[in-house]
Amino acid sequence: MLQLRDLLQSVLLIGSLTALSRVLGLVRDTIIAHHFGASADYDAFLIAFLIPHLLRMLLAEGALSTALIPLLSEYLVKGRELATRFTNNVLTQALIVLPIIVVLGVGLSPYYVPFLADGFNTAKQALTVQLVTFTFPFIMLVGISAIFMGVLNSHEKFFAPAFAPVLFNVGMIIGAVWIAPHVHPPIFGLALGVLLGGLGQLLFQLPFLRGQLQYRFIWDPKDESVRRLLTLMMPTVIGLAVVELNVMVDSKLASRLGDGSIAALQYAVRLFQLPLGVFAVALATALLPRLSRQADPANRQEFIASLQQGLRLAAFILLPATAGLLVLGGPIIQLLFEHGRFSPEDTARTLYALRFLALGLVGYGMTYLLTRAFYALQDTRTPVAISAVTVGLNIALDLLLIGPMGIGGLALATSLAGLIQMVLLTLLLEGRLGAPIVRSVTPHVVKMALAALLMSMCVYVLDLVLASVNVNEFVRVGLGVTVGLFSYGLLSLWGHLLPEMRLVRPRSETPPFGRKSLALARFKQHFIGRAE
Repeated sequence: MLQLRDLLQSVLLIGSLTALSRVLGLVRDTIIAHHFGASADYDAFLIAFLIPHLLRMLLAEGALSTALIPLLSEYLVKGRELATRFTNNVLTQALIVLPIIVVLGVGLSPYYVPFLADGFNTAKQALTVQLVTFTFPFIMLVGISAIFMGVLNSHEKFFAPAFAPVLFNVGMIIGAVWIAPHVHPPIFGLALGVLLGGLGQLLFQLPFLRGQLQYRFIWDPKDESVRRLLTLMMPTVIGLAVVELNVMVDSKLASRLGDGSIAALQYAVRLFQLPLGVFAVALATALLPRLSRQADPANRQEFIASLQQGLRLAAFILLPATAGLLVLGGPIIQLLFEHGRFSPEDTARTLYALRFLALGLVGYGMTYLLTRAFYALQDTRTPVAISAVTVGLNIALDLLLIGPMGIGGLALATSLAGLIQMVLLTLLLEGRLGAPIVRSVTPHVVKMALAALLMSMCVYVLDLVLASVNVNEFVRVGLGVTVGLFSYGLLSLWGHLLPEMRLVRPRSETPPFGRKSLALARFKQHFIGRAE
């Protein structure tokens, strides 16, 4: 019970900070929509940032950070000196390899940009190549930042890694609002904002590493710990490469649907990723170190219990989030984006894609947790194999559905692939653990789905009434979200959907001064990293 309360508190900390980042991300996207709309220039920026973002997932915040946490957690148990040497060795190699990657990425851009965006005309491709010069160095900044994140998360210091992405959004906002008016074309301001945001994300974490990282130059690429890290990373890199291949295929196909199609799809993806980033990723981040410590066969029941709790928590949030996006997607897009250069036609295209993407929200949220369970078991190959299968299916569905459905077909293919991936991972993990993980969770998920359906009906009726009297989008979204939260909360209490939430509160027997001391200790642990 105490472990679950600690997990929930970590999730709330990470989730609240990630929510701040995502809300600021929405502000960023609102500003970008106002200044650039779903335009040809923004299409070019998205393609220019595609490869750095892909490498960010492959070499930084995806594979490297994820593989680093289980190993570093293991070495911390064995001895701090071993963990320090391992971290410094990895950091030194990153400082040497990442600049080489940047030089290659910029130098080869005239060759891979025409392939990625064969639907662009010559001028649009040339602009994209120019933008790559400014966006590609981002991978060097975020790569070092990802190592810092891995170190802090391994010590269960979640504040700085969760808050750092806020600075990335701040950098892009500065680029769009203050730099763009002074450069030509203005889209270069957004590219410079990427660099500014990456630098802020890196520098912010440095003070929190005091006591957790004492850097000294160590170059030993043949060290056994590095070999183990690369062994863990490689399947993840391959798996993420397979996933990002699908992103590239989506962008390549969308480039043939006319100016603004890539941008409209991207705006829909941003809204789709909001609940994933705020909660599913936060939960997976908090759960991975815990699962890594419970991965020993002697702790198998604790491992299963932690995973089941995580799945229930994810379903509790993602099911009503899905219903909310389906019902309120139109007013939300109008409220956030439809101003400046973002037209009603752009809203219609974005909503069309969003509704199909929302259908896969639960699938992708559960997949985050299931893959982390495999990572905690130091099995990165199984998720790779499943990713390869589902991405192959995704691409086949892309080609099948884009003709009759346009960007909606690309979105639907993504959702179907996510749901299939969730099912396959579940079946294989149950076989690996020899326990029916999902069976005990399913009854609760069914009740949550029913509560989300009833909630969506209430919100839908309310929105119809508000739209009929021409109420503005701010009121429609505000009242819709309020009624949705209230109705889902009542249904949850009535159906006892998540009784564990009571564990977020401190135990009643803790005396008042004890609570104050406990709160101070937790503040130091999460925010300063000096808890005794």
